[in-house]
Amino acid sequence: MKPLIVANWKMNPLSQKAASQLFNSLKRNLKNIKKAEVVICPPFVYLATSDKRQVTGLKLGAQNCFWQEKGAFTGEISPQMLKDLAVNYVILGHSERRQIMGETDEMVNKKIREVLKLNLQPIVCIGETEEERKREETFQILKREIKEGFKGVPKSQMSKVVIAYEPIWAIGTGNPCSADDALTAILFIRKVISQIFSIKAAKKIRILYGGSIDSQNAGDYLGQEGINGLLVGGASLNPKEFLKIVTLHL
Repeated sequence: MKPLIVANWKMNPLSQKAASQLFNSLKRNLKNIKKAEVVICPPFVYLATSDKRQVTGLKLGAQNCFWQEKGAFTGEISPQMLKDLAVNYVILGHSERRQIMGETDEMVNKKIREVLKLNLQPIVCIGETEEERKREETFQILKREIKEGFKGVPKSQMSKVVIAYEPIWAIGTGNPCSADDALTAILFIRKVISQIFSIKAAKKIRILYGGSIDSQNAGDYLGQEGINGLLVGGASLNPKEFLKIVTLHL
């Protein structure tokens, strides 16, 4: 299984010109990468100008979507619109959307099911806050987010799903979760998936780590057999830094 490296640009950069320069720099440097799958997730407004189809192994992702195909939902973007732009992956349930935008497990669940209907691949983010961690509730939170998030999802579709373990206390703080602790959480996630769906589904699903990743610590996570890749935030906006992360151990 190739490692999956996902670049989440979040609300960056501030111009189409800068976005094109960043994407083209990555495309030039990643065109010979064959041992990893790389996904670039720019803001919605840059998706149409990010032509990924010329580079093998480089795919396009979105940072969010709505749970309906079309309709009177001002300001929302449907999975069908994303598919029309050659998007392959969609990040769903990121902690910033859960905490700032008030997204619930139920809302994330509806998005997952709609995305899967169109054969897009959801990258579903789960993770605990600092307070929950201190109360030793990590496993409880992860189990709830998995059970509620994947409610009603057919077992046959779970092979399309990617889960990103992103401890909220580590995102953008410069204080990453240790590789050992990340692996412990990811092994627990696989256990829950096996209980809800099947052992086969748990083995097939790809689980990533995200949270204050850079080229100095990325290898610690990629070196763990149970971690299938990374969801990279700030470091993905620096082409040289991101390229170092992608090429680690490859």
